[in-house]
Amino acid sequence: MPLAAADGLLVPPVLLVNPPGGTEVADLPGPVAVTHDTQPERDWFAGVAEMRDRIEGPAGCVVVTLPRAREAGRDMIAQAMALGVPVLVDGQKTDGADAMLKECRKRGTVGAVIAKAHGKLFVIEGGDFDDWRAAPRTADGFLTPPGGFSTDGIDPGSRLLIDALPPLKGHVVDLGAGWGALSKAILQSGDVTDCDLVEAHRPSLDCARRNLDDPRARFHWADATAWTPGSKVDHVVTNPPFHRGRAGDPHLGRAFLATAAACLAPRGVLWLVANRHLPYESTLDSLFSEVTELPGSSAFKLFRAARVRGPRRG
Repeated sequence: MPLAAADGLLVPPVLLVNPPGGTEVADLPGPVAVTHDTQPERDWFAGVAEMRDRIEGPAGCVVVTLPRAREAGRDMIAQAMALGVPVLVDGQKTDGADAMLKECRKRGTVGAVIAKAHGKLFVIEGGDFDDWRAAPRTADGFLTPPGGFSTDGIDPGSRLLIDALPPLKGHVVDLGAGWGALSKAILQSGDVTDCDLVEAHRPSLDCARRNLDDPRARFHWADATAWTPGSKVDHVVTNPPFHRGRAGDPHLGRAFLATAAACLAPRGVLWLVANRHLPYESTLDSLFSEVTELPGSSAFKLFRAARVRGPRRG
């Protein structure tokens, strides 16, 4: 972004699409607007820039940061090109920036190209990209969004957890709910009174709203590691993520466990599925007095954790 600004490629007003969290906007030619489909990045940018709900004008140019998912990146470019202004595509090589540049050159006019240490920034000046628009697909009877987790159907870890869950009762929270597969199973129990779906990726949560036609379901676009319910709950069910971008980050899963413990009533229960290599046992033992490993698979382990430990005294 600084290189693009220095080369005079940013025409105000600048619209940033899914910029990396912490991107400095004060040095960009203003005014600057941001649209973001992920938390907590969306809330962070709300404090420093005008926020828009979608890719829309007015804009002198649009800067699209490529996501990992190719289909989602193409969709963002198509939406940006529909505004009729130059579109700058900023991406890492690991997120397919080189391949995307080649694709864009085949169907449009590409102007300046700036090579960065691990990626590229290029300007699309024109072309027809309408057929790159993406819509939710159907998989395993669910709508799933471009760029979401496991868009081809229920992932093996969640399916294992679904099969292991007994009929639940009371108030349940699905942390990192995605497009609603776990919550759909949870709500099969008539004894569930409320089900809060907490999800950071807005397109996934939008699909969950359409997948769950149940008045007991409530939808929260929020960072699961910082979310709190209005009152303590009876169960938390989670298949937590363990990546930020392409980098493995087990601290993210541990943060989900801490949130789960903070949400639960004294007699509440956590139901967890995790990849077998993830070291969550010590975290569970520090948060719960009763931790039971349930039968899992060669790839995943399941836990039932109960009796949240109180704050330790010095």
